[in-house]
Amino acid sequence: MKFLDEAKVYIRSGDGGAGSVSFRREKFIEFGGPDGGDGGRGGDVWVEAVNGLNTLIDFRYQQHFKATIGTHGMGRNRTGANGGDVTLKVPVGTQIFEEDRETMICDLTEEGQRYCLAHGGNGGFGNAHFKTSVNQAPDWANPGLPGEEKTIWLRLKLIADAGLVGLPNAGKSTFLAAVTRARPKIANYPFTTLHPNLGVATIDEREFILADIPGLIEGAHEGVGIGDRFLGHVERTRVLLHLVSAQEEKVGKAYKTVKHELEAYGNELTDKAEIVALSQIDVLDEAELKKKTKELAKACGKTPFQISAVTGRGMTEVLRALRDIIVENNAEEKPAKAPKLRHRDMVVSEDGKDEDGADDQP
Repeated sequence: MKFLDEAKVYIRSGDGGAGSVSFRREKFIEFGGPDGGDGGRGGDVWVEAVNGLNTLIDFRYQQHFKATIGTHGMGRNRTGANGGDVTLKVPVGTQIFEEDRETMICDLTEEGQRYCLAHGGNGGFGNAHFKTSVNQAPDWANPGLPGEEKTIWLRLKLIADAGLVGLPNAGKSTFLAAVTRARPKIANYPFTTLHPNLGVATIDEREFILADIPGLIEGAHEGVGIGDRFLGHVERTRVLLHLVSAQEEKVGKAYKTVKHELEAYGNELTDKAEIVALSQIDVLDEAELKKKTKELAKACGKTPFQISAVTGRGMTEVLRALRDIIVENNAEEKPAKAPKLRHRDMVVSEDGKDEDGADDQP
């Protein structure tokens, strides 16, 4: 399956059905009166976060989503049927933006969350609605209101607890393959990883999700190499694991290069907890390892871990350090109270209940 983390989509809700102009005509009933029914409401366009998806590739093949219109009203006081809704199924972690790509509509971070992107038009009133004591035979009805249409952008930011960053060939994919069941492509050339990969790591009977993104090089924030477009996938993480390859001639410079790109990208990535590790240490002798560890410690201001995914050296210690930070952050984080929304804008939980406990009826 190809990875796609951004897509442009056109949506349109259904128009409301027109009201009916009708009069009751039956034998022996001289003054039947108006009996035109109301039109049905047009269908809504919803977006829902579902499990089992980790890419927006489906929206490359279908970019237009239109709800059906409401049925027109009919005589004998028959109200038209409501139009059918359309639901966009997206991965957890998807953000919805207006066409300007800056104004966020909603951010779906939990499975089962739903949001109404476009409301269907109300159905028009039939002539029976306008009957009064003064006007007992109205001969007009309302047309249905038009639905909403807009172009939106879907942007996926993967949900992970820890993110792996570093230069190309720093051993990120090898680390991910060693501690999880993920099987990313691994080869001895730069930019082997072309899209983010996720894996579930387990340490001391605790699990957390790791995200591996393509390597960063100098000038990535200006589009050099693959660029920094995939850094959004580590924005939601609790901690970053910064890997620096022991094969680098100047490990201190390698660390500062990636750190500079994180600062240029912004979005508070540099404010996240960071663990620094010197990877691929199995290629060094003890003297060279001691020298490069000291150089890296001077550059990052802390003692780095020494790890080798091939031999397993230092891997348990790093995983435990990641776990401790994730557990600590999860304990400190308090659930924010959801803002009050209109009923039709309510974000609905997986069990179909809104925040007031009422059944959701879009």
